[in-house]
Amino acid sequence: MTTTTARTGRQRRHRPLLTLTAAMAVLALVTAAGLAVDDRTLLGANVWLKPFKFAVSFAVYGFTLAWILSVLPRRSRLAEWSSTVIVAVSVVEVAIITFQAARGHRSHYNDTTPFDSRLWSIMGASIMVLFVAHLVVAVVALRQRLPDRVAAYGIRLGLLLALLGFLAAIPMVMSTDTGIDGISGAHAVGVPDGGPGLPLTGWSTTGGDLRVGHFIGMHGLQALPLLAFLLTRTRLGTSQSTRLLLTAASAYAATVAIVTWQALRGQPLLAPDAATLAAAGAVVVATLIATTLIVRSARVG
Repeated sequence: MTTTTARTGRQRRHRPLLTLTAAMAVLALVTAAGLAVDDRTLLGANVWLKPFKFAVSFAVYGFTLAWILSVLPRRSRLAEWSSTVIVAVSVVEVAIITFQAARGHRSHYNDTTPFDSRLWSIMGASIMVLFVAHLVVAVVALRQRLPDRVAAYGIRLGLLLALLGFLAAIPMVMSTDTGIDGISGAHAVGVPDGGPGLPLTGWSTTGGDLRVGHFIGMHGLQALPLLAFLLTRTRLGTSQSTRLLLTAASAYAATVAIVTWQALRGQPLLAPDAATLAAAGAVVVATLIATTLIVRSARVG
């Protein structure tokens, strides 16, 4: 990145996104304190664990989007307005999650009372708006021509993988047969929400968990730009680096698909069956072969 581009990027800080990042960082600290001093539980986990995780997630998401906007070569008011919308709906989403946690109530899928149902409806609408706004930012990034081709691929592929992460969450709200009065949806498949889970993430260890694919997909937004940064520090040429990014993005997307498919079959992440292992093995082998061929072509060249 040239000095001029870097200077322009610093001048185009998206203050709402940076404010969101700071606010979510503060909330993460507050909810971390709640984890330490409040022993109330909900669905087998501390009531403050969910707002803590969402605060951290939105802090990382907001910072990443702010950085992406700063490195775009041309200012896009559409992307900036869309990012401001993202900030607004993110605040609404996290505020409801935190409010419900303080009450000791479920925030997601909760239709037990008219008030809880209204809050859940607002959250559902907010996520749909966030998805559309993120899509707009992705389209803008796809249309602009960044001077660094490797960075451009990393940013664009990361934005697209995050969209895949959004889509991986759809089965959670489509799953309505939970067998629990007032609960319309679930992240666990084959077992009730709130059963035994992995540390911190809470992903089910006895059944499928749709949060796995959602989490992995969303963090493609950071993984691909980071990989692009690392590749620019190697001796590989632009062509080889972009091909490696495409290979990594394909493997990443396939991983999201596999773990989501695994969850939909009621299968814990750490207990894959033969079909899941075969699919994962095929992705690993294909990725290794493609990576080896790309690296060898660089050496020959």
